[in-house]
This record gives sequence, structure tokens and C-alpha cells, in this order.
Amino acid sequence: MHTDDLQAWQHSHTFGQDLKRPGERRTLIVIAVTGAMMVVEIVAGVLTGSMALLADGLHMASHAGVLSLNAFAYVYARRHAHDEDFSFGAGKVNALGGFTGAILLALFALLMVWESVGRLLHPVEIIVNQAILVAVLGLAVNGASVFILRVDDHRDHHDLDDSRHTHHDHNLKSAYLHVLADALTSLLAIGALLSAKYLGLTWMDPVVGVIGAILVSSWSFGLLRTTSGILLDKQGPESIRNRIRNSIEQDEDSKIIDLHLWSIGPNIYSVVIAIVAHDPATPVQYKERIPKNLGLVHIAIEVHACPSGGRMEGT
Repeated sequence: MHTDDLQAWQHSHTFGQDLKRPGERRTLIVIAVTGAMMVVEIVAGVLTGSMALLADGLHMASHAGVLSLNAFAYVYARRHAHDEDFSFGAGKVNALGGFTGAILLALFALLMVWESVGRLLHPVEIIVNQAILVAVLGLAVNGASVFILRVDDHRDHHDLDDSRHTHHDHNLKSAYLHVLADALTSLLAIGALLSAKYLGLTWMDPVVGVIGAILVSSWSFGLLRTTSGILLDKQGPESIRNRIRNSIEQDEDSKIIDLHLWSIGPNIYSVVIAIVAHDPATPVQYKERIPKNLGLVHIAIEVHACPSGGRMEGT
């Protein structure tokens, strides 16, 4: 058989991972905004002698670093999309970026708890006016970043009536949660600082820090659970598996004896199916039965003929 004859049966394993994702551009914009604010706060802190401004500028620098990690994941996935060392393309780099970001988010929450408990046990004087200024500036910048990186939560579930089988871009969600955590921290800090300034409730500042850390931890664990399932090849959504099973078993003779569905990138899946039947169709015919709107980009089917007279469970 000539090589040209084989090309009709071969396909690329990039699955669109060589294309620039919308989240990449949005992440780069937020890095630029965060970086600019970081420089302003550090310079202002040095010139005015304000430790509050300097500290928040360094805090911004840490988040610019995390966002840069998310941006790197996008670029790496694109540049290695055609690398044959990746069996199903580089799509899982997206989940790896999200997983790493979730770990850093959890560490950020632990740091918030540590610092807040320390302030409760050993209160320090708060320069309220400068601290409020920093919190307001941080809220403005992070609020803008949240808007840029906004994630449409209503698209997190699978809509089986159309082609939008949408899992979040987990790398984008990681970046989004980081800036959302910062925005929440700034908002809570403003409330706590106003309470300290006008009501004398200085203890509110560390207590609010603990509350914020609990919320951040919840977001982090949710993202860790989702991305770790993808990285460990956890079975794909039951709704898609049921659609596959129903389409294959429509003739009541063919039965699926093994089905493995897993995510290989944002919104895309691979599936391996084993079928047994008295009068089996060809793998191509079974593949044609499967709906085209399930996000399946790599389908492998093996077919077994049931011995004559044999009885399959469920028939």
C-alpha cells in the first residue's frame, strides 16, 4: 500500500491546540495592567516612605508572577501542539496550568491565615488612611482584571443539544480566581479598615483576613478537584457516555462491554469503545452512529463477534 493511500486514514493530533486561545490574550492584558500598577505602587512607596504602598506593590509582583505562569502554559501548549511526544496533543498543559495555579492559590490562602492569626495574637498599629488608599487602588485594578478574565459559569455544564460542550479553560479559570481573590481581599480590607477608623474595631482586619482565606481555599480546592481529575484521566461526563452508549446500542444486538472517555484538552475528548454483537457492524459504521456534537476528536472502536447461540446480558 502506498503512503498516499494511507493519508486518508491518518489525522493530526493537534486538535486545535496550535491556535491562540482567547484566554491567552486576556491573561497578557491583565499581566500588563498588574505590572503597571506594581511599578506605580513600588515607586510611590519608595518616594513617600509608605510601607503599605510598597508592600502592596510587592504583593502585586507575586500575582504578576502567577499570571505569567498561566501565560506560559498557553504558549507552551501552542508551541508543542505538533510534538509527537504528546500522544493526544498538548491540550492537558491547560489543565496542568490550572492545577499549578490552584496550588499557589491554596498557598496564598494559608499565608493569609498565618498573617491574620499573627495579627490577632500580636496586634500592630495600622496606618489606616494609607492602607485604605492601597486597598481602593488594589480593588480598582483587580476589579478591572476580573472583568477582563471573567469566566462564564453558565457554560460550565454540558449542553447536549448543541456543539458547545464547554468545560472552563482551566488555565484561564486559575488566573481569574487569583485576581478575584485579590479583589475580594481588597473589598474586605476596605470594610475592615473603615470599621477600624470610625468604630475602633481594629480586630476586624485580621478576622476579615481569615474569612477571605476560607473563601479562597474553597475556590482553590474546587479547581484542584476538577483539574486533577483531568490529569489523572478520570472518566469523562456521564451525560456524554450515555449518549455514546445509546447511539451504539440502538439496534439491540450490539452491546458496549468497555467504554473509556477522558478529556485531552479544553472541550475535547478521546474515547475507546469495545463492542460485542451477534451480527457486528464495522468500526466505521459504529463510529457514524455517534453524534457529532459531543466534542469527541479521537475515537477508537474494537468489535467482537458473539459466538453463535451465545446470549448477551440485556438481550
